[in-house]
Amino acid sequence: MPPDFSAYVSRRNFLRSTGHAALVGAALPMGLNLAALGEAAAITDPGDYKALVCVFLYGANDYANTVVTYDQASYDKYAAIRLPAASGGIALARSDLAATRLVPKAPATAPVDPQGVVREFALHPQMTAMAGLFNAGNAAIQLNVGPLIKPLTRAQYDSKNRTLYPCPPQLFSHNDQQSIWQSSAPEGAKVGWGGKLGDDVVYDTQAGTPITTVNSSAGALFTCMSVTGNAVFLSGSKTLQYQISSTGAIKIKPATDNTLFGSQDVRNALASIIQDPTTAHSFGKEYNAITKRSMDAELTVRTAAGQPMPNPSTPFPNTNLGKQLKMVAQLINGRATLGVRRQVFMVSIGGFDLHDNLISAHPALLDQVDKAIAAFYSATKDMGLDDKVTTFTASDFGRTLTSNGDGSDHGWGSHHFIVGGAVKGGAFYGTPPPVSVTNTSAPEDQWHVGQGRLLPTTSVDQYAATMAKWFGVDDSKLHQVVANINNFGGTTGYPRDMGFMKAP
Repeated sequence: MPPDFSAYVSRRNFLRSTGHAALVGAALPMGLNLAALGEAAAITDPGDYKALVCVFLYGANDYANTVVTYDQASYDKYAAIRLPAASGGIALARSDLAATRLVPKAPATAPVDPQGVVREFALHPQMTAMAGLFNAGNAAIQLNVGPLIKPLTRAQYDSKNRTLYPCPPQLFSHNDQQSIWQSSAPEGAKVGWGGKLGDDVVYDTQAGTPITTVNSSAGALFTCMSVTGNAVFLSGSKTLQYQISSTGAIKIKPATDNTLFGSQDVRNALASIIQDPTTAHSFGKEYNAITKRSMDAELTVRTAAGQPMPNPSTPFPNTNLGKQLKMVAQLINGRATLGVRRQVFMVSIGGFDLHDNLISAHPALLDQVDKAIAAFYSATKDMGLDDKVTTFTASDFGRTLTSNGDGSDHGWGSHHFIVGGAVKGGAFYGTPPPVSVTNTSAPEDQWHVGQGRLLPTTSVDQYAATMAKWFGVDDSKLHQVVANINNFGGTTGYPRDMGFMKAP
């Protein structure tokens, strides 16, 4: 090996040997996307910070065994449909739910279903921490939320006139409904509503110029951050997601990994090429600029995540979801280093597609969700930011209320959690669905589309718009974030703002 190996490495050969743009896509945390990001306005009030954190439950969480009907009359119907687990069914025992019974916190009151029944609910027995957050007023539950294009009744759904009564495309399909939850469009969508929030706080999505003083030019890179791989939710028209792992920023391996380039001389040569401002080739110049920005961004993220944290009052669990949310907490703690005042994060946990083994597998999944979200909320409180950070759950869809014997099948609407100091907690929002699975013209059967698949009475657009307004999006621009929001509101009984967030 010659002492100055860089003299023997041509830029053309280097780019060829490292796989050209393929290397960029695989090795750079943001790849060529960094080149598309523009400058944003400088921070004028660093004390003004807000973050939204999406916890996605991949596979479609079973709503009926998560937020469990508890008032005696409704519970009896639930148990008759699902059959007691002790007898081979999937209904949870009511006696096991007392410790997680949800008690609305004044001025909130118990929800009333369309039949006039005052309803009570409890959480799955594994969700004691979430029940505690709800009862303390730090968490709320949005009932029966799911994708809708516009308000829809059971009769309109049954008419199959999709011109007059459109339905979300590809209902009950995992990939499509995951995408619709995240972007209002089926699989193949390029832009999600989390990314559009980033567009709003950094860019004017129509003029392409900065419209706010929310994030610094450096912080524009860190507005939308995923700790769970690529997700359309965080991709905007201009703002592009920065992906990290639960252990931190993803490094450029050829510059740091001696399994790819074993010699320090080679790594030094690589660094020299990346930082060489005299490169004549236009692709080489762009490659160098992008790579250097990515290396700089990795250092910034690593520095931010390494800032000293307050002593945790509730330690994070050593689970995958716990590690993801711990990283989010570290990044929020390092927000000044990142130069941000608004951020959107996404984490996830899979395994919820429980056609089988619901009773045996579901508790461990909900235990992870329960402990990780509770620890994350505690961390935001330790940082004095609990009213600045809002965490919410999402999932592909709900599931059938009927049992297939050992599990439940694909559904539509579901119940979800919103957690944080800015949440009007200790309350239920939306309409509790009657407990029914029959297909008749009876009023109680107008709230599902067969087998207890809930027909949503709150749209994802309403759910998202409520958080977007708190985040700082002007009401007149909500349609730029969630495409169908203008189909809701007015006197339809489907408000644009579900009311679970305190005033911005």
